[in-house]
Amino acid sequence: MKTELKYTLDAGHGIRSISIHAHKYAAAGSGFYAKGVFALQEGDTDLGDIVFDDKMMQWEYTGMGNLTHEEAAMIAGYIKNKSQPLL
Repeated sequence: MKTELKYTLDAGHGIRSISIHAHKYAAAGSGFYAKGVFALQEGDTDLGDIVFDDKMMQWEYTGMGNLTHEEAAMIAGYIKNKSQPLL
């Protein structure tokens, strides 16, 4: 999968183009990287993160109101349905 995804969100009040990037964090004392943390951006605006559990089943949106829960759920579903997480 690409290192960046584009998601077109029809928010009812206009089309929004959301960029999705995987966060890469080095785990303490190892060479492993955390998976399941995805940064959302619209142009130059940071929209927060969608954070999945280890099995990519449950998620939460860490943004500050830039997306509704329903909009975040659509984006989370889009990420989840990809064959491999962004790395």
